[in-house]
Amino acid sequence: MILRKRTLFLMLIDAMLINLAAFGSFYLRLESFGEGAFLEYYHTYYVTAVIATILYIAVFHVFGLYNRLWQYASTGELLSIVYAVSVGTGGTVAAVYLYGLMNAATLTYIRMPHTAAVLLWLAMVFLIGGSRFIWRILQENTYDRHVPGTKKQVLIVGAGDAGVLAARELKNRNYRDGRPIGFIDDSHSKQKLQLLGIPVLGTRKDIVRIVNGYNIDEVIIAMPSASGDSVREIVEICEKVGVELKIMPGVYDIISGDMNVNPIRQIQVEDLLGRDPVCVDLEEVAGYVAGETVFITGAGGSIGSEICRQIARFNPGKLVLIGHGENSIFDIEQELRAEHPGIDYITEILDIKDRQKVDLIFRRYKPGVVFHAAAHKHVPLMERNPEEALKNNLIGSQNLAEAADKIRVKIFVSISTDKAVNPTSVMGATKRTVELLIQSLDRRSQTKFVAVRFGNVLGSSGSVIPTFKRQIAKGGPVTVTHPDMVRYFMTIPEAAQLVIQAGAMAKGGEIFILDMGKPVKIVDLAKDLIRLSGFEPDVDIKIQFTGIRPGEKLFEELLTAEEGITSTKHSRIFVAKPNVIDVKLLEELTHIVRERGSYLTRDEVIELLQTVIPTFRQKDTKIVANQ
Repeated sequence: MILRKRTLFLMLIDAMLINLAAFGSFYLRLESFGEGAFLEYYHTYYVTAVIATILYIAVFHVFGLYNRLWQYASTGELLSIVYAVSVGTGGTVAAVYLYGLMNAATLTYIRMPHTAAVLLWLAMVFLIGGSRFIWRILQENTYDRHVPGTKKQVLIVGAGDAGVLAARELKNRNYRDGRPIGFIDDSHSKQKLQLLGIPVLGTRKDIVRIVNGYNIDEVIIAMPSASGDSVREIVEICEKVGVELKIMPGVYDIISGDMNVNPIRQIQVEDLLGRDPVCVDLEEVAGYVAGETVFITGAGGSIGSEICRQIARFNPGKLVLIGHGENSIFDIEQELRAEHPGIDYITEILDIKDRQKVDLIFRRYKPGVVFHAAAHKHVPLMERNPEEALKNNLIGSQNLAEAADKIRVKIFVSISTDKAVNPTSVMGATKRTVELLIQSLDRRSQTKFVAVRFGNVLGSSGSVIPTFKRQIAKGGPVTVTHPDMVRYFMTIPEAAQLVIQAGAMAKGGEIFILDMGKPVKIVDLAKDLIRLSGFEPDVDIKIQFTGIRPGEKLFEELLTAEEGITSTKHSRIFVAKPNVIDVKLLEELTHIVRERGSYLTRDEVIELLQTVIPTFRQKDTKIVANQ
């Protein structure tokens, strides 16, 4: 009822404006010919006004001009008005001409002057456009009230689209969170210009001067595409003058589907990494997931749960959540049911080492796609429990892969790690063995088996970030193993995107690798997190070096020496060349683990892994770490 009244009100206003435009166009055209000329064309004017009123309103309705919120009008709405007026004017001229032809026998002369038609078009664009955009003007000026008591002065770094969005967001909140005083931008062409009436005050080199000169309380970084080094530089500058720092959300928030985030938020350590995301080809993903029964092992974990969230967007026929921990599986199931209620969710609590149960659920649900994220990943823990790493990572993966082969699953994607390359840890060696296992199985199976290899994942349960945050909350010290320790990093959504995209690109037997950019020093990551928490490293919070742990390397690699890579159609994803695999050795290894698994000693585990990875532990661990 409200919408109907609003539409009728707008139509009534438009009818008056159309008649005003028609009268004005004829009057201006015929004024120079005297009063007699207007009277001569009066009947033509009258017919034009009637036809124009009916025709314009009908065209405006077809073009959807009555279904828009004009207080948010932009150039798109203006173009719609121009198109609608053009169609309406052309239709009016044609209708008047036809009316004259049909009544030529009784009427002396009916023809709309060409100049009057042009004037009608101009008048309509001006009047209809002005009547609509007046709502935008009122929204931005008449109702733009400054909330009493709001005194926070804000400086926005980045005078581009994101900067404008930040300024508008502050304005939309009636400046409750601060009033933008100016922009900072390194482009010389923008200096001394204004955006939304807000001046560009200088470049990043001028931040200290501007903050002090304008009494700035808060700086907002509005550069979503800026590199981590650029963001880090701005953070360090702002820390010198002691202002609060925030950032516009980047692409990670969009990829993760977190649409409830505030447009302006506190800066996070992920913003300093400068990681460009891996973007999914939506058509490819929808093509192989939609309507399929999809298995996700380790569905309650950091990566597994994010894969669940991403896959749920593509309408699988069934989504089977497999995990060993009942609480985490329950949590992700409840979340998915709330966010995507139209999907058939099935939960299976099982240990992937249980071959019979694995075979049972594969036969019961007959999946088309499997994402295998379940694994023991903690390096030091697996050094202390090497037989469990072998049993879970190798035997569990073999159970899943063989079950997939038996029922002819279409695609099986196994998640690996950069620690599988030239491994020095038991965990890394078991993951490398799994890579070899699925590659060997792919050669004799109708299922497409592939692996995805990537580095450390920020925010995951095993990441250093949660550990650092807990240590900072306790007042320190923050523990880092070695000052030269470096790692590749990516976000949880990015890791999930890579895994899903790999399934779409799979031909069978590939190991997909992400171009992860530059590795990051762990000590720099610790310092950044300390600063973002409002403290000074080694002053307020101490950094303590504890020494390299068993199985760790100073740096990680993405490729073995013999692999090499080939590019794919995805600019950030590469494929490692397949290795020569001794299937007999792999079969002997898995047979021994199945026979003696829990009774294997540490030395026996290492010897077994060396049969398939000859370079594993051939050097002293300390020597490897010190290279």
